[in-house]
Amino acid sequence: MNWNQVEGSWKQFTGKVKEKWGDITDDDLDRIAGKRDVLVGHIQEKYGIAQEEAEKQVKEWEKSNKLDG
Repeated sequence: MNWNQVEGSWKQFTGKVKEKWGDITDDDLDRIAGKRDVLVGHIQEKYGIAQEEAEKQVKEWEKSNKLDG
């Protein structure tokens, strides 16, 4: 699965995103709308971490949800 499919099925992934990043709100999820770069930015902002760390977390999440291939 790739991110185009995630965008198309975003509502199905919101629960998994909230499991991983509990500080992400429903409003945030609406704004993210399945866009990977926006998700990274929200994680970076909510958790006060560097972009590289946010990218690393998203990559790990992708692997755990089989999105990286």
